[in-house]
Amino acid sequence: MSGTVLGLETSCDETAAAVVRDGTDICSSVVSSQVDLHAAYGGVVPELAGRAHLDLVLPVVAEALARAEVGAGDLDAVAATVGPGLIGSLLVGTSAAKALALGWDLPYVAVNHLEGHLFAAVLDHPDPPWPLVVLLVSGGHTMLVSMEGPGRYRLLGSTLDDAAGEAFDKVARFLGLGYPGGPAIEKAAESGDREAFAFPRAMLEEGLDLSFSGVKTAVVHAVRKRPEATDEDVAASFQAAVVDVLVTKAARAASRVGAGGMCLAGGVAANGALRRAFEAAASELGLPAFLPSRAMCTDNAAMIAAAGWWQLEHIGPSPLDTAADPGLRLPLLD
Repeated sequence: MSGTVLGLETSCDETAAAVVRDGTDICSSVVSSQVDLHAAYGGVVPELAGRAHLDLVLPVVAEALARAEVGAGDLDAVAATVGPGLIGSLLVGTSAAKALALGWDLPYVAVNHLEGHLFAAVLDHPDPPWPLVVLLVSGGHTMLVSMEGPGRYRLLGSTLDDAAGEAFDKVARFLGLGYPGGPAIEKAAESGDREAFAFPRAMLEEGLDLSFSGVKTAVVHAVRKRPEATDEDVAASFQAAVVDVLVTKAARAASRVGAGGMCLAGGVAANGALRRAFEAAASELGLPAFLPSRAMCTDNAAMIAAAGWWQLEHIGPSPLDTAADPGLRLPLLD
């Protein structure tokens, strides 16, 4: 089915809108970041995020339509992230999308944010060799998913405590490197020694679940014992420990399920060290590695529009009374 979908993404602190044609052709993708707004607090303040979305959502939509050179009459549906995420932020995006769909007499599609990230993983690589093992790693989620095709997912493993991105943020905050933590850690690590500290690789040889609270705590204890250590060495050693665990688990998962390829998804997928190690591990297994562009790693509406297009074709539109769900889970096969 051909079609043009306007997508909205407001699950956290990015106000985003995009126009995607036929599920893969990105006509426009606009993201308005709130990083500067939240930087002083060292993390996202939910109430501030929601208020900012209110101010930004319609201008961002207007810019996405203008960049794509389309109007309401050229659209076939409006999609929006319905969860998981911050409830106040989700309500702004879903309310705006429903209002636009109703006013323009278009179908509305409620999209799972996590499923959007899975679509982002293959948005730049149509027709990949299924099944794919996807390492979805972000500030709020870290999981290994067997993606047997669009809409067909099996959970292989997930973090038992902190998400990897959350650990990056907490360590960066402890070291005083700034916010957001992922880019700050990566920048500091560039000039550091990854072997300066032997930080633990929790559960490295055990199954496919992950844990990152221990390495975060180990960083705090190590710095207190060695206050002369440079932030660069701490960051490099910490990053190496996290990357080792993520890549080892992803490669193990790919081997177990007989994957046709390995994918990265989520905000932490923009990390250069992770991308290089992930590609190397896939190559060692003789598998292709599918890495989304860095623009598709972070929260964006192109992935929501792409997932919305597929959902509209295979499942149909969503009722306008579909509620935002901050705890929404990824739909899994039985």
